[in-house]
Amino acid sequence: MAHSESQEHFKYMSSGWTRRILAALLVMLFILPVWGADKSKDDDTLKNAATVLDSMLSSNNIPPDVLARADCVIVLPSVKKFGFVVGGSGGRGPMSCRQGKSFTGKWSPPAMYTMGGASFGFQVGGSSTDVVLLVMAEKAVESMLNGKTKLGNDATAAAGPSGATSMGTVGGSDILTYGRAKGLFAGMSLGGATLEPDTDANQRLYGKEISAKEILLGNAVKMPAGGQPLVSLLNSKIAKHSN
Repeated sequence: MAHSESQEHFKYMSSGWTRRILAALLVMLFILPVWGADKSKDDDTLKNAATVLDSMLSSNNIPPDVLARADCVIVLPSVKKFGFVVGGSGGRGPMSCRQGKSFTGKWSPPAMYTMGGASFGFQVGGSSTDVVLLVMAEKAVESMLNGKTKLGNDATAAAGPSGATSMGTVGGSDILTYGRAKGLFAGMSLGGATLEPDTDANQRLYGKEISAKEILLGNAVKMPAGGQPLVSLLNSKIAKHSN
């Protein structure tokens, strides 16, 4: 290899490592603060989740008849997006499920979850997006309760319908996804995103080590004050489960 060619090869390799290092630093800058939370931030997240869901329901962005068929709902307020060489995002928020056999009961106390992933398709734009996930299939619920779930692999996901849309037009996806940023609303593509229980936040909320499954399906905890607005909203607006 000629000397000039060697120099060019070295420059290319160096620039490649530089891009990787910068991407890693951006991940640390944007994602780590999401998980570096405390009890007060947990309460803020729960409060914001209730506000986000109420707004989307009131504006009919999420049709009530679609939510009425969901087994669980996850609300992730202000999911952060960044992009420089490698795109990515991260957020956290509560998940609540209908209790009882076949998910026909009232909504459960919330369990905190985190979401991360590369190259999310944020169709509504912006650097911060409110995300709502409707879990429509029992197998998807089981996957989420048992650990990390990758959308597209462990559970299928599709942009959810909005407006006066009936369930007759909804396909067979395990999870329906919604997003809102800068006042704009749209269904979202979240292929490749991962979801998993936030064990630290759940321990802070309930004062003991406890699994998401025990919180959501086990009747093992009392409703925390911070989770009351979200669960009351679900029970008041979407009280009955539709088949």
